[in-house]
Amino acid sequence: MDAREENNVKAVRGSKEEKKLLRKQIKASHTLLKHEGIHTAPQPTRSLVVANGGLGNSVSREELSAALKEMGEMESLLMPPHKPYAFVTYRCEESALKAYTHLNGQKLQCGESSITLYLAYVNSVTHEEEASVPLPEGLVLLEDFVSPEEEALLLAAVDWSSTNDDVTAQKALKHRRVKHYGFEFRYDNNNVDKDKPLPAGIPAECLPVLERCLRNGHINVMPDQLTVNEYESGQGIPPHVDTHSPFEDTILSLSLGAKTVMEFRHPDGRVVAVVLPGRSLLVMKGESRYLWTHGITPRKFDMVPACEQQSPDHVTPEPGTRSNLTLSKRGTRTSFTFRKIRLEPCRCAFTSACDSQGASSTPSPSTPSPPALPCCHADAARLEEEYVHRVYDAIASHFSSTRHSPWPRVCHFLSSLPPGSVLADVGCGNGKYLGVNPEMIAVGCDRSSALVQICAERGFHAFVSDALNVPLRTASCDACISIAVIHHFSTEERRLAAVRELVRLLKPGGHALIYVWAFEQEYNKQRSKYLKDHNKEHHGKENLAKNTSEDRREPHGKSAMQNSGHLEEGYEPVDKKQDVGKVTDGKLSVHTNRTAFNTQDLLVPWHLKEGKKQGEEESGDGGKRNKRKEKSTKVLTNQTRIDSNPGLSPGFDASMSPGLRLDTDDATHSPDSKPSPSGTTQTSSSHLKSESESHLTPVFHRYYHVFHQGELEQLCSQVDGVKVQSSYHDQGNWCVILEKD
Repeated sequence: MDAREENNVKAVRGSKEEKKLLRKQIKASHTLLKHEGIHTAPQPTRSLVVANGGLGNSVSREELSAALKEMGEMESLLMPPHKPYAFVTYRCEESALKAYTHLNGQKLQCGESSITLYLAYVNSVTHEEEASVPLPEGLVLLEDFVSPEEEALLLAAVDWSSTNDDVTAQKALKHRRVKHYGFEFRYDNNNVDKDKPLPAGIPAECLPVLERCLRNGHINVMPDQLTVNEYESGQGIPPHVDTHSPFEDTILSLSLGAKTVMEFRHPDGRVVAVVLPGRSLLVMKGESRYLWTHGITPRKFDMVPACEQQSPDHVTPEPGTRSNLTLSKRGTRTSFTFRKIRLEPCRCAFTSACDSQGASSTPSPSTPSPPALPCCHADAARLEEEYVHRVYDAIASHFSSTRHSPWPRVCHFLSSLPPGSVLADVGCGNGKYLGVNPEMIAVGCDRSSALVQICAERGFHAFVSDALNVPLRTASCDACISIAVIHHFSTEERRLAAVRELVRLLKPGGHALIYVWAFEQEYNKQRSKYLKDHNKEHHGKENLAKNTSEDRREPHGKSAMQNSGHLEEGYEPVDKKQDVGKVTDGKLSVHTNRTAFNTQDLLVPWHLKEGKKQGEEESGDGGKRNKRKEKSTKVLTNQTRIDSNPGLSPGFDASMSPGLRLDTDDATHSPDSKPSPSGTTQTSSSHLKSESESHLTPVFHRYYHVFHQGELEQLCSQVDGVKVQSSYHDQGNWCVILEKD
């Protein structure tokens, strides 16, 4: 608030509380203008912006609408996806004035929590027209396919009381529990043993439903295999394509219990979000069954159309185009997925995803087994120690040589801080953000002692600390940043704890900037630099040395594909182009760099170049890189040399890629202060060494959890005493700015 506005507040005749409210209104208006480009109006109009009253703050349309309707007749209510604000337009200006007067500073109860609303007038409300997004070809959704009575019978037919049932091959998986009838899906080979049917066939309670499907032409043969999955609130399944060889074309998925949203993704980047109501039947045939991936994002709330009557397509339009969205709280959902065992090889037209025609879906028994997803706090800490902390200590010097240019939007945040502000950079890496604003007091911390040492050599104040327990006083910082750190925590509980720790450090009114790697590397029809550089390398390298690793030449669309034996099995297969692939259920997969993601929890390779000097790393920064040559250092120290310590870390992969430089593929694709490959301003198209200069390249693997759109905001909304001020997508990263109450 500037001096003129402060004087205006002082000039207002009113109580201390009224002046405090006015200050917060002005502050909210500034925030909307600065971060969202929303201009508020000084005079009354029929339209208002409702700060804090958005879907991004976990406010549902029904909750907000109920409060606004009490002020008068509404013409429209616009709630942009993932945003912490909404727009309301009343039929008359008097109603808007009443809302402005009575709702400003009032608390709105949203479930178990409450938020404070701040309203301001706007001259106009504009939004894009709703766009129609067709269903994938071959996909049909039938609502109310079974009656409530049939639903109860079907749910009662599944006995979950057994924990190890050989009759129905019951499994307790990490994100759900599952039963198989007729034939068991085998996670060790991503297939079914067609010669070993299970004792329990499809339950008799299912037969009337299947006979109805036959009569209506949804299937032409009776299924002989059933998989039942039960999902609790907050659980989901990664995007995948069902393996072709075990089952025939048509797959039926019956949703019972709570509604959810399933996302279908085409290899070309198209995304279609399909709302699956309770008692609905999803029929997958042709392209939708063989080519599109489908998955359910693990979260406790979905954004769905507010009205009960949906369009015939039952599809939510592209993000940002729908205005009548609301939040739907997830409950327990049970899916019945029916299939017919295939007796002959698949001969579909989608050969790039067909295991019968060459696409791999079977794990290689000769490769090392990747670690499993953690199931408890101790497992999570052990995974992060081996696949995060030890890796950074080993690659610290090389990593630091590839991190020079701070990202513009992070710099803007830091430069906007008032002189004398205290900043904590939690996960500071090599400290590249600590010197951005010399007028602030900046201190950094990092789990890697090797990176903290580099900070000290550069003259920055930094210390070794875990991001979950920072040894700074509560409410001691004006601002905190966490750039590419939280995506390294391997459970939602630990990611939430990291956000809470940031908020603890903030003074009231303080701000925190958080960056995490995004699952959506293509956003608003723009591909991130991370994906763009894959194409550059693909075209520039495909005719070079024969010892170039195969996965660099894999077409983007194909390498982004994931197969699965079941519609909702959560299976992650091996990409035959990778050294270590996707193996049994619950195991982490190794990502192919510069390709789209097909799962949220994964291992990302870092190819360490021994003896690489900073000035030699790339040509993208031109003269700036060459000027650093005199300060260059060897990548490996005596303590971290791989050849002298082969047992350094499970994060190290002894299978090495001969002859390939660590160029933009692994080391320099991120703006962050951690080696997170997420697209960068300093990346360049690199070149291969000559074959005579080639040498073995040690490969380390780092754990990541890449965030779906809205997941970071949802995580932050669970922290008390803080609100999401703004959120955005920045070159393959999801970002939020938090403000402490």
